Amino acid sequence: MFTAHHLPLLGDMTQPQQIVFFDRYQNQTRSEQIYGEKYLRWTYGTPLGKLALNALVKRTWFSRWYGWRMDRPASRSKIQPFIDEYRVDPTEFVTAPQDFESFNAFFSRTLQPSARPVQPDPQAIVFPADGRHLCVPNLSQCQGLFVKGQMFDLASLLQDKPLAAEFSGGSLLLSRLCPVDYHRFHFPATGRVGPTRVVNGPLFSVNPIALCQNIQILVTNKRALTVLETDTLGKVLLLEIGATNVGSICQTYESDSMVSKGDEKGYFRFGGSATITVFGPGKVRFDEDLLKHSAEQRELYARMGDRMALAV
Repeated sequence: MFTAHHLPLLGDMTQPQQIVFFDRYQNQTRSEQIYGEKYLRWTYGTPLGKLALNALVKRTWFSRWYGWRMDRPASRSKIQPFIDEYRVDPTEFVTAPQDFESFNAFFSRTLQPSARPVQPDPQAIVFPADGRHLCVPNLSQCQGLFVKGQMFDLASLLQDKPLAAEFSGGSLLLSRLCPVDYHRFHFPATGRVGPTRVVNGPLFSVNPIALCQNIQILVTNKRALTVLETDTLGKVLLLEIGATNVGSICQTYESDSMVSKGDEKGYFRFGGSATITVFGPGKVRFDEDLLKHSAEQRELYARMGDRMALAV
């Protein structure tokens, strides 16, 4: 069961408590360096902040306005300080930091292929994005996904009851992208991909500071749903969740085409965001470290192209 404990326990949202995750590569627990932490804690943890949230921040126009600011040439001045503060590795970039036309161009940057090698094992399913990941190995063991006594189910997420019923005994991966992460998302497996259906909604933050206050964010935020038809896994559902300052979920793939594991699907513009990958019943076996840390209420940091599961 996916419970409140699957998200970091933060206590008083106004206090500077740490969000902890496990780093697959450093093989150790780390504390997250949160972009805009004071703003997030004020917005989601105080009465005045929540008033501003409902009046302004969750509105689509707010994210469009902020996106417009990040598209302006003047926003280039934010790039190098961001790289320095969050220790982003510029050697991975296709474009040199000084050559980006705006902060948004930097944010949705492409990387050298060597920076994100894709696991070649044909049975391996890979993480669709860089981020902090949680898995639900068997959705049939719970009526819905619970956080702080709140519940949502697949039907609410997908806005499609027959499709939700088809995946009710399946498994799920939630991948949370921070503003400091690489923000392009990719296909976790090879197959034929259909069109994207957009479900409109507000744009709350998907940081644990916000999710621990209101898990319904995941089923009310603007989101995109795509079905990937594969030989080994059957249907796989791919969702991208918009968030504050991420009104734009940009799809770059060609609908009704064959795609390979690791091919780019699209990208997010500025902000934090998330993807959700849903598999049918009995189709995958998640990697042991992902299972272990999800069961211990802790996200696992891993990069796009690395293995998250094996096809069963």
